[in-house]
Amino acid sequence: MFVVAAEVLPDAEAFVLIGAAAFGLPLLAGRIGLPAIVLEIVFGALVGPEVLGLIAAADQESIALLAELGLLLLMFLAGFEVDFERIERQGVTQIAWGLGMYGLILGASWIGAGLLETESTSQQVFLALLISAASVGLVVPALRVTRQSATGLGQTILITALLAEFLSLIGIVVLGVWVEQGFGIGLASIPVLFAGMALTLVVVRRAAWWYPERFRRLFSEDDPDEMGIRTSLALMFVFVGVSLALGIEAILGAFLAGALFAFVFRNTGTLEERLSGFAFGFFIPIFFINVGIGFPVGRLGEPAVLGSAIGLIVVAVVVKMLPSLALLFRGFGIRDTLGAGILLAGQLSVVIALADLGVDLDLLTSDLAAGAILLVAVTAVVSPVAFRLLVGTPDTAPEPAASGH
Repeated sequence: MFVVAAEVLPDAEAFVLIGAAAFGLPLLAGRIGLPAIVLEIVFGALVGPEVLGLIAAADQESIALLAELGLLLLMFLAGFEVDFERIERQGVTQIAWGLGMYGLILGASWIGAGLLETESTSQQVFLALLISAASVGLVVPALRVTRQSATGLGQTILITALLAEFLSLIGIVVLGVWVEQGFGIGLASIPVLFAGMALTLVVVRRAAWWYPERFRRLFSEDDPDEMGIRTSLALMFVFVGVSLALGIEAILGAFLAGALFAFVFRNTGTLEERLSGFAFGFFIPIFFINVGIGFPVGRLGEPAVLGSAIGLIVVAVVVKMLPSLALLFRGFGIRDTLGAGILLAGQLSVVIALADLGVDLDLLTSDLAAGAILLVAVTAVVSPVAFRLLVGTPDTAPEPAASGH
């Protein structure tokens, strides 16, 4: 047993480094006002083979296994944070505006992707979907800090971000299946997965209706068996397993499992916090550290690589800023519309996960993948600050969100 563990896990030095980083980097990030994932990526790059070389090549394979679990947990939580109750509450008008905004962003992203180094239509589609994605995990805190969450502007930004994150991820996975398996039976696996999700939804909702006392245990804070976390992770593993069996990327299964849980149980209490604590406490930081380990630090000195990275960052920001001007037709001022664009341009973890998938599918060059990582590092810091400077906080009571009636 111990021999097997020694063969699978990283060596002692790598284990200590990762453990210390997972504990200490969030504390340091809080002190200096940076997102923890930025420091985790930088740390991985420093200890990786291209700088200090403290992580050996043999350890990278072991770390990659732990990082893969972190990636699945990350995508599960991304699905978990989709607020279906908020979307339903907004009504048809607000949702239509969100879809319209996303359509404009996607169209601008298609044009912008054409300006970058893409060798095929599939690569251009992938890049367009990648840069059209948004980060709910960045948008929500920024709206709370500026007290814009309940305003018409804040609600429009939030709905757009939710739809952009969800639809871009679904689009990328569908594209991945098409690239790997072509038209035909391969693409039919996606409706099968969604049908399985719908069936699971019906069964779970019916069970929750008939046995409410048992399902309440899932959200109990003092359950010694932590059935809420066990059930969530079991659902994730089942959907990941089904996805793999159907030849679909595992991250879609993990994302749909989280979204299904969020759809069935609208009020999860502290369960989301406990799940986030479990996932972000160790496994997800390992994913970001692993991203840093594989980051091509040495190639950033090459003009072509640096040019690709800067080009991606510029395009990714512009394709959010220009469509946001459509909000002028809803009566918002120019500062509000530009603020919405810069906040929607902010990226966090999901884009890194999707860029990693793009490299695996040969739909994203390593240069542009490096650019995606830099995009996250730059916009995760700049976007919330720029939004606060442009929009500020309301001086009066928040304006009610736009009604769908």
